[in-house]
Amino acid sequence: MDRQALRDAVVRYNAEGVARHYDRPLPGRPEWLSEGEPATLKAIILAGPDPRRHGCVEWTLPILCEVIAERFDSTLHPASLSRIVRRLDLSKQKTRPHHPQSDAKAQAAFQKRDCAKR
Repeated sequence: MDRQALRDAVVRYNAEGVARHYDRPLPGRPEWLSEGEPATLKAIILAGPDPRRHGCVEWTLPILCEVIAERFDSTLHPASLSRIVRRLDLSKQKTRPHHPQSDAKAQAAFQKRDCAKR
């Protein structure tokens, strides 16, 4: 330990006592989203987009950036949002695409027939 680091540690100890020796949060750029916003963002992602409002059937990072700009008044780059999504324990895998006007009953009837297996 060099002399200056030792002096800084002694000054902090004299000013704050033993509590100073515990780790403090490191300084740096603040988080893009405030405290409650990541949970809200995760709920939005899990709910899925509204095709009429968002113009898509599945989320993409640029569309999510637009939703965040509207909802939380902060602009993000898709690469930054990708890191936030991974921190929320969500994968970047896309769901299997489906048409918004598809008929589930017709699909089930088709799968029950033998022609779907051939």
